[in-house]
Amino acid sequence: MYRIHRQAQPSTAALALTLFALLTLVTGLGTAASAQIFTDLHDFNSSAGDPTGFNVTRLAQARDGELYTESNAGGTGKGTVFKISTTGMVSIVHSFNGTDGSNTIGGMTLGSDGNLYGDTWNGGSAGLGITFKITPAGVETALHNFTNTGDGSNPANALVQAASGTFYGTSNTVETLYSISSSGTFKTLHISSATDGQNGGQLSLGSDGNIYGGMNGGGANGQGTLFKMTPTGVYKVLHNFTGADGSLGAPGMVQAPNGVFYGTGEFGGANNAGVVFKITSSGAYTLLHSLNGTSDGKQPFVVTLANDGNFYAATQSGGSSGCGTIFKVTQAGGFSVIYNFDNTHGCNPAQYLTQATDGKLYGLTQAGGAHGNGVFYSLDLGLHPFVTLQTTGGLVGSSVGILGLGFSTSSVVKFNGVTAAFTLTDTGYLTATVPAGATTGVVTVTTGSTTLTSSQSFTVHDSWTSGAVLPTAVQGPATGAIGSKVYVVGGATSSAVVNTNQIYNTATNKWTTGAPMPTARFVPASAVVNGILYVIGGCNSACASGSGALTAVEAYNPVTNTWTTKAPLPTATDSVTAVVSGGSIYVIGGYVPGVGRVSTVFRYNPALNAWSTEAPLLVAKSDVNVGLLGSTIVAAGGLSNSGFTGDNEGYSASKNLWTMLVADPTARSASCTAAITGQLYAAGGSNGAALSVLESFNPTTKKWTTLAPMPQAVVAPGNAAAGNLLYCFGGSSTGGIFTGTVYNNVQIYRP
Repeated sequence: MYRIHRQAQPSTAALALTLFALLTLVTGLGTAASAQIFTDLHDFNSSAGDPTGFNVTRLAQARDGELYTESNAGGTGKGTVFKISTTGMVSIVHSFNGTDGSNTIGGMTLGSDGNLYGDTWNGGSAGLGITFKITPAGVETALHNFTNTGDGSNPANALVQAASGTFYGTSNTVETLYSISSSGTFKTLHISSATDGQNGGQLSLGSDGNIYGGMNGGGANGQGTLFKMTPTGVYKVLHNFTGADGSLGAPGMVQAPNGVFYGTGEFGGANNAGVVFKITSSGAYTLLHSLNGTSDGKQPFVVTLANDGNFYAATQSGGSSGCGTIFKVTQAGGFSVIYNFDNTHGCNPAQYLTQATDGKLYGLTQAGGAHGNGVFYSLDLGLHPFVTLQTTGGLVGSSVGILGLGFSTSSVVKFNGVTAAFTLTDTGYLTATVPAGATTGVVTVTTGSTTLTSSQSFTVHDSWTSGAVLPTAVQGPATGAIGSKVYVVGGATSSAVVNTNQIYNTATNKWTTGAPMPTARFVPASAVVNGILYVIGGCNSACASGSGALTAVEAYNPVTNTWTTKAPLPTATDSVTAVVSGGSIYVIGGYVPGVGRVSTVFRYNPALNAWSTEAPLLVAKSDVNVGLLGSTIVAAGGLSNSGFTGDNEGYSASKNLWTMLVADPTARSASCTAAITGQLYAAGGSNGAALSVLESFNPTTKKWTTLAPMPQAVVAPGNAAAGNLLYCFGGSSTGGIFTGTVYNNVQIYRP
């Protein structure tokens, strides 16, 4: 059955807007402001053998352009996997028989291999459910049979697939979070306690590589929780619902491009009808809207981020007919109902909305329609067609599956403006190769006069980009990342040692200034502890003659925009570097006028404002590349009294002991260095000349890896890690004070 149901008859002006919407669908030029069009595409009929039973169901668009999902009834009676076209044509792909699964629930996920993946609540070898994969042609393979022996049972939510190819899911009886490969390698990552939250829900992936989700029960208040988990199973509760701010967080959350997560609680809030919220990856929670239970709807489900930047979701009940609603939420929190289900065209939505590449939202209802078995519907909001990426990150040369519509062999694919080679499978699917020179950004596919843009940004790993240039070009500054801002303080210009405080906002790519540092200095050590930037040692303009080393220690508080003088460094030292471990700052090596390069290691305790002397380096050196990897301080490279070195040492604070590690293949000093996700990155620096080489040290494999070189070879840039990116600020062509070229560029590396 195929019928169109409009909210209201449009005016002449609305008809004009609808025409504009059609034009934008053809050209891909934005979003029309026309009234939405709801279309009842198929009324399910159990008497005619249709699949039925859609209480928790996500649709997945496959490479053939069809939508695939599950039903927990129909077929032979144990549930089905079926496909349905965007015009409402239904075909059962597989009927479960109990042995291969039963009571399918949660919906489907398209894997990067082109197969579809899902769960069944029951069935399998132990009758406790399975995780399976199925080809679009209907060949089903059980990947894991749940047995409740450490793996839980009764999985009930759609799987999510990480860039690595690994899938993540939840089981609901003895709540577990698990990973599983496309070949069936299963691992229990976490078994939830009552404190963690219980009765798990839908997972999602964050841009930081962690897994995020919610629980319907448990937690500190028994109202459910929101959590994040690393791929290795390290679990952290981000928020405990109180009831007043929401409850039952199983619908989960979705990350917006700004990094903030948006989601719903099924109940709680001002009217116990559910809430819409946002939360950061660190757990800062904001209640955006409490549903009123009547006109808003009641019991909201998981939100979908559409390509207009807004979120859309359905409610189980409420609305003008009591059958539920579809609502929109802006990233600012604006809430509006855009459709009321009326039973004739469906009642009680089945949780998920899916935006297909034609721009329309699609979903299922559990009830209503001509036969009372639910409907398959679309909601056309005038959103333009787009392409979606099967993987959202990779290296140059890797393959990326792209779904869309209208592709041909004459299409042009670009990664952030760089043309890519591709292979066409059909008009709705192609595979592109990430081209050399590509940078992180959107992917476009142009066919004739139509350009379709990806709804996701593609991250090019092992790549460099640029930030807004430094207002004042410097080399050898102090640097520190606090939140989304990096403070670049002091350093030397081409003619002076300065005390400037330049502040870079990594979120906006803009510069501001802060209170200047009391003591102008070049090549000091710097470190951040508890949101305070400490600047230690360094030298004044007398560095040019080999003297001028300082003992000064000054601390900057960005909240008050003030500097405070702290206990001085025991020995006046420049060309020093520092790293934080256990809340203390370790100042390593450096140059002492009249002595040369030194091996001293001083530890500063900010809480006591006191210094102590620790075990010295094995090799005296300055301008060392340092970072904390796990519990080990790594000090690689530097300039020794006999020349540039690749010497690499590791320090255990608990043992107060240095040991030799695998040497850096490139002997150098004064690199752009930071520890990111357990590896030490060293870019540029000097071995007598400015270098562009980038290498990383992995303490687990005990190996150095050569990576994409810096676009601009630099010595003594400021360096910081923020958002798992390496930022390199300024630097010079020589590293010598008042010699060579001092740069104002900002080079940003994405591992």
